[in-house]
Amino acid sequence: MNDLAPLLAPEGRALLDEVRGTAPADELAVATRLRREHPAELVSAALGQARLRQRAAAKFGAEDAERMFFTPNGVEQSTRASVAAYRAERLRALGVTSVADLCCGIGGDAIALARAGIRVLAVDRDPLTAAAARANADALGLDDLIDVREADVTAIDTAAYDAVFVDPARRGGRGRIFDPEAYSPPLSWAVGAALKAPHAALKVAPGIPHEAVPAEAEAEWISDGGDVKEAVLWFGTAPGAVRATLLPGPRTLLGRGLPDPEVRSVGRYLYEPDGAVIRAHLVAETAEELDGGLIDPTIAYVTADTLRATPYATAYEITDRLPFNVKKLKALLREREVGILTVKKRGSAVEPEELRRKALPKPQGPHSVTVFLTRVAGAPTMLIGAPARAVTGAGAS
Repeated sequence: MNDLAPLLAPEGRALLDEVRGTAPADELAVATRLRREHPAELVSAALGQARLRQRAAAKFGAEDAERMFFTPNGVEQSTRASVAAYRAERLRALGVTSVADLCCGIGGDAIALARAGIRVLAVDRDPLTAAAARANADALGLDDLIDVREADVTAIDTAAYDAVFVDPARRGGRGRIFDPEAYSPPLSWAVGAALKAPHAALKVAPGIPHEAVPAEAEAEWISDGGDVKEAVLWFGTAPGAVRATLLPGPRTLLGRGLPDPEVRSVGRYLYEPDGAVIRAHLVAETAEELDGGLIDPTIAYVTADTLRATPYATAYEITDRLPFNVKKLKALLREREVGILTVKKRGSAVEPEELRRKALPKPQGPHSVTVFLTRVAGAPTMLIGAPARAVTGAGAS
């Protein structure tokens, strides 16, 4: 599919309605039937778009996804709607009323910004991608707030806008790009564009090294439902600040520059910090909140003797601590009639699925346990336990 125009025409829209929800196993039969009355290329494009819409529902919700238009890269690289809405709300709260959205893709962030009441110039150099963004603004009734332009973002004058948002391409022919200067456009260009605006937000990979964060920027790592989704470099807010934000919520933990937590013996509870907290290097802030310490100086697990409420970590009650030994673990699981085994690891080369097969070859029994493959004071260790009661509580905001 290199042209959206046929799908936007009445015949194409009717076909999209007809193939909505087609299961993969039924595609051949549906295509054969529809090709008797419609051009084969149009039928293939409609079925392809239906598949993309089904994939996109996880990011955009079924209601929006069924009305939107996607490209394969657009589905893969788009911001999850909940994350885009959070970021748009931050910009709105800063007083931003207009944004130049550079590298807009199929328009996911532009949609969130427009729904926050912000006027958007959405720019992408790829013709098909820009066409999808334009179609999406129209499909969702936001075309009065979103102006889509097919252009090279480096040629755009952003002086008339309150803020700049840049989402550089971080995938190439060989997959993910980890070097920020290999982004398209490079991070250095994006930073230069950000510094020209009153406010700016640059979306970057969550694995960006902290030393690559410009001194003028605030760095925020965002997770949604426990999965780390992205990092954002903010300009015009709080230079040098570091935060981890957890969605839904939002819950935000601000860095206070604390030293590394002390190492302690494994206590009754083990806390697994959220991935955004770990990426933001805010484990020390979480440990202080829990009155806990680390099980090892190189491992981001916090241990404590008391159970405390926190949104920033998941608590487990530890019942056993064993040196790494598959036979001993297998015997323990059999003795306790374990039928469900969850394996987590940090600081271990053992693959969880491999251990699960060896330690519980024939799952049986009503009980479940969680095994942590990790290091304690440098030694390979298995910590065995189960999730503690639901831990909730208000965090900083």
